[in-house]
Amino acid sequence: MTYSRRNKVEEQQEAAYKAQRIATVCEQFHITLDELDWQEWGMQAPVKVQGVEISFLFDLAPREPDDLLRLIQIKLLEHAALEATRAQDGMKALMWSPVVAAQPQTFLSLWIITLETDERVPIMENIDSGRRVYELYPFDVADQKQLATLFGRIYEGAYHVGDAVTIKEHARLYTGEVIYSIPPDKDAPLRRPLARGYHTVAGTANASDVAAKYIVNCHDGFPHIVNQAQIVV
Repeated sequence: MTYSRRNKVEEQQEAAYKAQRIATVCEQFHITLDELDWQEWGMQAPVKVQGVEISFLFDLAPREPDDLLRLIQIKLLEHAALEATRAQDGMKALMWSPVVAAQPQTFLSLWIITLETDERVPIMENIDSGRRVYELYPFDVADQKQLATLFGRIYEGAYHVGDAVTIKEHARLYTGEVIYSIPPDKDAPLRRPLARGYHTVAGTANASDVAAKYIVNCHDGFPHIVNQAQIVV
């Protein structure tokens, strides 16, 4: 709806109602909105959480609760990654990738935020004192115990810890070192491990014969988690 000065009172009434609705929904997700100045800005009022601008009231008002939560998560995850890396002003995130842990963890969820610099920043989401918080996940690529806690017991695959590999991810090639291997996804066919170096004509392992997933350190932040079919060299 487009508002004019003549119906500003009507806009303020709607803004007050919508702001309260959004605040109530957010509280259910352990999120507290910053004070929202709907009296001055009406439906154009910026909605913020912990000083981070999420969007405008008119944009958030029609969203369903789960969609609203996802948008807030995206903004707060990006902000935490930028803060953790002390990124320069104007830097943005390109990708948000959830990490599936093998067992319950101390965090609520773990995400890899890929910045415009290609740096991969691990950010964990927690509930602290009844509120969602986002902070850097301390990760050590050389800590095999931490890898086991996060991904489960190491799995025997065609490639082994220490192997140098080139992987293809999002149409790009990365070179790194295998630091861990884990079982394939539950819905992937379980076949005997491929002999190392066996590739299709296209240069990648046969996707139907995936034997393991690999944690590959490409020295760009949190390591890449790839299927064997993504290893091209």
